[in-house]
Amino acid sequence: LAYRGYPIEQLAVGCDFLEVCHLLLNGDLPTQTQKDSFSDLIHNHTMVHEQIGRFYQGFRRDAHPMAVLTGVVAGLSGFYHDSLHIQNEEHRMACAVRLIAKMPTLVAMCYKYSIGQPFIYPKNDLSYTANFMRMMFGTPCEEYKVNPVLVRALDRIFILHADHEQNASTSTVRMAGSSGANPFAVVSAGIACLWGPAHGGANEACLKMLEEIGDESR
Repeated sequence: LAYRGYPIEQLAVGCDFLEVCHLLLNGDLPTQTQKDSFSDLIHNHTMVHEQIGRFYQGFRRDAHPMAVLTGVVAGLSGFYHDSLHIQNEEHRMACAVRLIAKMPTLVAMCYKYSIGQPFIYPKNDLSYTANFMRMMFGTPCEEYKVNPVLVRALDRIFILHADHEQNASTSTVRMAGSSGANPFAVVSAGIACLWGPAHGGANEACLKMLEEIGDESR
């Protein structure tokens, strides 16, 4: 497996997730200056509109997270009217940046809502993955202590899942995009496809199986 000609093993060992995002978007790995600029750009878009946070209240606490994300991601198109034309390269790039930046925030909000805890807002002095883990598992009661080993492990998981060529959700995104639909709606369609048991649902089934098996003591 290679991303833009770079072997996936090389990227997993020598890069972080945002460097890989830059590679996929622009065709080459960033220089240090480009990396810093791209990281700053992503961090500047991690927040979401307060009204988006209220979307979650329309769902039951036990709603499937893919149902929630499908609705919330599509709803972004109602907030960012300056980047809705999929044929426009600048609009596509603006949407890509916003989706990369906001998806961890939206996913963490989905999880926090499901367990009845308050949302944790982004903290932009953390790395992309450390920020996500803090939003997922931190609380207002105490500062979340970032474990660098777990952060690096999750970052590598993000890298390994960044591009799987022409899979089902990619095909869905391309098909929806061919209609001229805006990029947020198009990605929402891809999320809906990922929900299917023959696609992303296979990962969910695997996790359920591991939970049933339990730890090595059993």
